[in-house]
This record gives sequence, structure tokens and C-alpha cells, in this order.
Amino acid sequence: MKRKLSNTSRIIVFIGSLAMCIMFFVPAWSIYLIAPQYPEGLSMQIWLYKITGQVEIINGLNHYIGMKHIEASMFPEFDFLIYILGFFVLFGLAIAIIGSRRLLFIYLILSVLGGIAAMVDFYLWGYDYGHNLDPTAAIQVPGLSYQPPLIGHKKLLNFDSYSYPDTGGWVIVAVTFIFFIIWFFEWRKYKKQNNMTSINKMPTIVSLLAIGLFLGSCNPKPEKINFGKDNCAECKMTIMDTKFGAEIVTKKGKVYKFDDSHCVATFLKRRGVELNSISKTLFVDYNNGDFIEVKTAEFVVSSQLKSPMGGNAAAFKNKAAAQKKADEIEGSRITNWATLYNILIK
Repeated sequence: MKRKLSNTSRIIVFIGSLAMCIMFFVPAWSIYLIAPQYPEGLSMQIWLYKITGQVEIINGLNHYIGMKHIEASMFPEFDFLIYILGFFVLFGLAIAIIGSRRLLFIYLILSVLGGIAAMVDFYLWGYDYGHNLDPTAAIQVPGLSYQPPLIGHKKLLNFDSYSYPDTGGWVIVAVTFIFFIIWFFEWRKYKKQNNMTSINKMPTIVSLLAIGLFLGSCNPKPEKINFGKDNCAECKMTIMDTKFGAEIVTKKGKVYKFDDSHCVATFLKRRGVELNSISKTLFVDYNNGDFIEVKTAEFVVSSQLKSPMGGNAAAFKNKAAAQKKADEIEGSRITNWATLYNILIK
């Protein structure tokens, strides 16, 4: 009897091979940096052929410790990765058409070897990036290197660094895993002629896997601050002034409310909540009381503002609104949260 894949398996292999084309349009890997002055993090996405994200901000920070300037030209792999993915897509489609279990096994072996090669290449890049530092850098810590984690978490100075697959990477992992399940069930079918029940269960198992992989995550929501009733999570004072409130929302939906930017900075500095668990950091718009996300907020700083706990910084939704207020206050200045945080914790 020829060891051909069942029609169901061939259809799944065909769809899975086409699904890998998603990787041409989404990032494969992500690196996140989180610190108190960047509570919502800085991100860098690595695609098959380019790098996106807040790369220039990361380069600006890395410059002070002597790390290389990150740019696409430092990744020669970008010249051929799209062709490697194209090969796997076409190989998968060929397996679906021919229906060969032996070819599917070869496909899986090549996939594992390719994954190992990619991890080794990424590790070597990270090692060079974190160890080969400029000896004339402004900040030098003898014996300390800044190699990012291969996968997972690592502490680098006051930054928490995270490295893991992005959408494209997870698609490849999911498709390869599903292909392995198909190969395993097909192998068992031809190994034992009486186990047709197992192969009939395969579509259900694949469906459950797909559901588990693609279920949407919850979207934590902020809560309205009840001025005159809610207490500040840091100083424990009742939040009274409607122009200076703030809020931190965790990924699990827990909400911390504050009466002043100084309290937010102190809370983050002492790690009142783990930085990687923060979903949103919001400030109350000085003009209308609406929430503004920290990454877009502009702050006017002046002793004349007299906020509840001495932060004396008012948040505005954009530069124009902040500038209008700053023009009304002599000696005031406009800044972003990263700079303001460093001022407040001194």
C-alpha cells in the first residue's frame, strides 16, 4: 500500500502552506524594552526584510553605552530570507498535491534545522551587539555586557528586555506543529491498520489547536476617576484636583489611580506593579479631563501649576495644546514623560 496522505491531511497542509505567506506581511520577531521612564515600552520588530518600531529611540539610548547603531544593513540575512520562506511555501504546496508522507517528514526535518540555524544566528548577532561596545562611550560599566535575551526576559541596567516571536513567528510555529501532528497521525495510520479512529479525530484536534492559538485576548479598560472619593495608589490621599489625575491599567485589568505625576513616577520607581504587566498608563488632560495615553502626552512643567503632590506638571493631548498653556506661564517648559520621569525621581 502506498503511503499517501489522506485527503483531509492534504487539504490542511495546503492551507497551512498558504498561511505561511502571512509572514511576508507581518513581523517575525519582536524585542521589547520596558523601564520606568518608558512604562509602555519601546519595541523593535524584525521582519524578513526590514526592521520597524521605535528603532531611533533605542539607538539614541544605546549610543550612551556604546552599542552599535541598529539598521537593516547590519542584517545580511534580509537578502535571502524571503526566498527561504518562498521555498517552504512551495515545498508545502507540493506535498499537498503529491500527498507524500515521506516528503512531509523531510519538510519537518528541514523546518527544525532551519529553526535551529535561525536561533544560532540570532544569538551570535545578539552576542556581538551586546559585547562589542565602543570604548569611548559616555557610560561604561567594567565587565558588564548588554546582550539581549535569545528568547524570554533579561535585565539590562534599569531596562527589562523581552524577546519572543511576533505574529509571523507564531504562524510558522503553529503551522509546523500542526504539520507534525498530521505526520504523526498518518504514520500511526499506516503503522497500525486498525487505528482509523485516531485519524478521524485529527480534524477536531487541529481545530482545538487553532482555537487555542488564535483566541483573542481581553482588552483592559481604564476606570473613570471619582474625584473626591478615590484615593491615590501611592500617597493614599483623596484625589481632588480634576486637572492632575493619572491611572495605570494592568494587563489583567487592575487599575491604579493617582493624584499627581510625582506619585506615578514614585510608584513606578519602587515597582508598585511589574512594568511588564502594564497595559496602559494614562494622564488626565489638563484642559478637559479626558484620559491621554502616556506615549502621546505632552507635559507643561512649572511651579505655578501647583499640582497636589508637587509634580507641577500638566498633561496635554498634543504639542499645540501644551504650547498654548506654556505661553501663558512665564518660565514654563514642555517635555515628554520619559524626561519628566527622570526629573521627578531625582
